[in-house]
Amino acid sequence: MLISDQMTKIIDLKTALLLSVVVLSACGGGQKQSDNMGRAEQAVVNMQLGVRYMNMGMMAEAKQNLEMALDQDSRNPQVHNAYAAFNEKIERTELALEHYQKALSLSAEDARINNNYGHLLCDVGEYEQGIALLQRATELPLNARKWFAFTNIGLCYFKQGEFVKAEQMFREALFHNQRYAPALEKMQVISYQKGRYMSSRAFLERYLQVAKHTPETLWIAVQTEQALGNKTLSQQYQQQLMTQFPTSKQANKIYRAIKK
Repeated sequence: MLISDQMTKIIDLKTALLLSVVVLSACGGGQKQSDNMGRAEQAVVNMQLGVRYMNMGMMAEAKQNLEMALDQDSRNPQVHNAYAAFNEKIERTELALEHYQKALSLSAEDARINNNYGHLLCDVGEYEQGIALLQRATELPLNARKWFAFTNIGLCYFKQGEFVKAEQMFREALFHNQRYAPALEKMQVISYQKGRYMSSRAFLERYLQVAKHTPETLWIAVQTEQALGNKTLSQQYQQQLMTQFPTSKQANKIYRAIKK
């Protein structure tokens, strides 16, 4: 029976990870230490496999591996972080919050955990606590990717309608990474909202150098070009929106406008 390329990659990864566990376990000084190290390292293997499965959309396999990792090493903060991310992805929010909290209690200075937990808290409306965790993530000296946290703070403010603060955070994110697509996309929106139409166009151009159009980027582009008096380009964006994202709420706005 032929094995798909996707499964072959998973098998190769699992083999490599298990070999690393064997080597690490063999370095232990005594049977008890070897057994303990074995379970801890096996937990890391299963966590990595679980994350890989999750990213491939194989959620049943991801769940199985991540729960095995939790059983093997419930004191590993990264295992709780990964399991929380999995539950967030399948919209089991309460369980995700529980495991982010557990991860944070085990590793309070981990930037990824602070960022992930803070982002979810903002998503569920716990803005003050969420921003506090995200701000902490930006201040941790070992955080080499501060643009993630700054962007998430911006999104948190954006959801509250605090657009001045949101813009400050998105600009801070772009200072650390000028090609970060989510921050560029939101700056396109904010620039349009503030009537800075040429700036909105410029942020869209920068965004398209690193990412593809979304219904939102096209919708803002439609309105931006209308405001600039570029009717032909605005219509081209409308057509692109209806062709690429025909079931989106943005396309429906155009359909309704055409029917009037």
